[in-house]
Amino acid sequence: MDGALIEIVEAAGSAILEVYGSAFEVETKADDSPLTEADRHAHRVIVDGLQTLTPDVPIVSEESEPPPYDERRRWRRYWLVDPLDGTKEFVDRNGEFTVNIALIDRAEPVLGVVGVPAQGKIYLGDRARREAWRHDELGRAPLHTRAMRGDGVAVVASRRHGTVRLDRYLRALEGNFSRVERVHLGSSLKLCVLAEGAADLYPRLGPTSEWDIAAAHAVLAAAGGAVTQLDGTPMRYNKESFLNPDFLAVADPTYAWNDSLPPVP
Repeated sequence: MDGALIEIVEAAGSAILEVYGSAFEVETKADDSPLTEADRHAHRVIVDGLQTLTPDVPIVSEESEPPPYDERRRWRRYWLVDPLDGTKEFVDRNGEFTVNIALIDRAEPVLGVVGVPAQGKIYLGDRARREAWRHDELGRAPLHTRAMRGDGVAVVASRRHGTVRLDRYLRALEGNFSRVERVHLGSSLKLCVLAEGAADLYPRLGPTSEWDIAAAHAVLAAAGGAVTQLDGTPMRYNKESFLNPDFLAVADPTYAWNDSLPPVP
């Protein structure tokens, strides 16, 4: 299945890049988020590919109307898709946008594929096998999160969605660690950076939806990291509301984060 999923993500990425290189128009959805022709093209490519690959597995995509919760809550397994995460990055043409496909099983993401079309990269995480890889022009490379080292911490933060709470939290971190390095990125790439061992912590104190993070959550978990709610309980999917609670993503779950992190404001 891995190879077929990679092909679907590559095809969606190609459809996105065709629009990326053109003079596209930007619409505004009801939640004030942007929408482009690329979102729609990628959605169609992914849904058609998944329906061919697994015709009996339901699909939820950001760009489609989901079934009512009374129907969804009975699902054991389904695909959760964000055809183009980081549409604002796409509009600004900075390359930090992704294609995301996750397989959810019993409310957890067990398989995830994240494509980065503008960078020619695809991340894949299989939690059952506890294996994660990055595919690029050089081939396939295994991914492993890194252990915490010394008193410094590299923190991933959103390029766009900063909040007063997050700013206060990051300043408080500087009182607990001798060195705090900030890495600003868009889209689900933030979780992938943790998965490939380039950062330690991603605190998200602001709104996200399940499809925004599910695929990259699977990649990070398969590479050795974790994503939890602020109280340490697991992130759950297929809730009545697709909105996520605030969360922490960490590269090294064995580190005593509770002893080192400041209270969340």
